[in-house]
Amino acid sequence: MREFARVQDQALSLDSFDPIQSFPECGGIDIFIGTVRNHHEGKAVKALKYTSYTPVAEKMIRAIEQEIKEKYQVSYVRVMHRIGYLDVSETAIIAIAYAAHRREAFQACEEAVERVKHEVPIWKEEFFMDGTSQYVEGCCIRKDQTEQAVHSHSHKHDHHHQHCEHEHTHE
Repeated sequence: MREFARVQDQALSLDSFDPIQSFPECGGIDIFIGTVRNHHEGKAVKALKYTSYTPVAEKMIRAIEQEIKEKYQVSYVRVMHRIGYLDVSETAIIAIAYAAHRREAFQACEEAVERVKHEVPIWKEEFFMDGTSQYVEGCCIRKDQTEQAVHSHSHKHDHHHQHCEHEHTHE
């Protein structure tokens, strides 16, 4: 199996992941690629800066991968997250899951992204075209949390999922 850092300060690539050919038992592949969009809450975004507590983030991502692999009985789950300055359209996160069937691949990949975005110490600061900036607290769309828990979430993460329209400014 290929070894790579889960938190990287360089461009992310699908080439880092093990190829599906290494998992002949798998018929389903799910890939999520999150990129920097050019807007947030009506403001034009110029760039983002991701920072992390990398030693802990690395361990946490690997633990999340293992937990999801066991939970969904999938053969392969990996997540990479970018840190540093990213321009619009640059890739911020890639998650991939290989499974015997599509349903498990979808579920494993989605949960991997959600857990990394909401549990791992990686923070996003947005820089706007008007010269302002703000740290962003990610919203949760996890199905196992109540709406109240969603709004009281204390981590500062972003979320690139299209259903997420209520990110909050960090105090």
